[in-house]
Amino acid sequence: MRSVREFTSGVGFFFQGLGWVARNGRWWLFGLIPALIAFSVYVAALIFLGNNATEVATFLTPFADSWSWRELFRTVVGIALFLGGLALAVLTFTALTLTIGEPFYERLSAAVDVLESAEEQPWWRTLPRSIRDSLVTLFYVLLFTVPLFFLGFLPVVGQTVVPVLGALVSGFFLTVELTTLALERRGMARKARFALLRANKASALGFGVAVFLLFLVPFVAVIAMPAAVAGAALLVRTRLAPAP
Repeated sequence: MRSVREFTSGVGFFFQGLGWVARNGRWWLFGLIPALIAFSVYVAALIFLGNNATEVATFLTPFADSWSWRELFRTVVGIALFLGGLALAVLTFTALTLTIGEPFYERLSAAVDVLESAEEQPWWRTLPRSIRDSLVTLFYVLLFTVPLFFLGFLPVVGQTVVPVLGALVSGFFLTVELTTLALERRGMARKARFALLRANKASALGFGVAVFLLFLVPFVAVIAMPAAVAGAALLVRTRLAPAP
């Protein structure tokens, strides 16, 4: 029961972030700029993948050349490739947007989570570390999501259990990415941040799953990104590492 309450409260932090940017409209507009840039990149990539999914599926399945039902099989593979690309786009959208918008979101997070003393550094000094941390996080994401992708082809389990597990894994790592700014301002390195989120897993999952599901809706990810950054700052300030 406690875990359910914490999960629900985690969801609530996103809506608190949404309320914060609604009351501070200029910050919402400020946070849209990098999200729009990243969204344009992903739209172009997904259009390219969608137009060439059949060719890629043919290249990946030479063993099916002699099958009488190869066209149907490759169509299914092509659809799976596109859906996999879409899922990867959702998973990496936050990391790319935060990397592009490092100076934007640092200021947004600091405006939400005001600290009397914080470890402030110029964004060009923190950018290499942010990229490195995002790549490490992406490695862990792929470590979980690649097996889940193939398990998705299993009957029944692939259409019920796997999507739920995928949402939980994706949600947790989205929380990892989004809370990085606020936790770094508290001087916490990557390992300490992971340990803190694992210790508050239910709240981290509630917040991240809510964001993940919203990010699945086209263009909502762009609109919701500033709210997600604000919500993550509130999650850190209120639940994970309360400011004195």
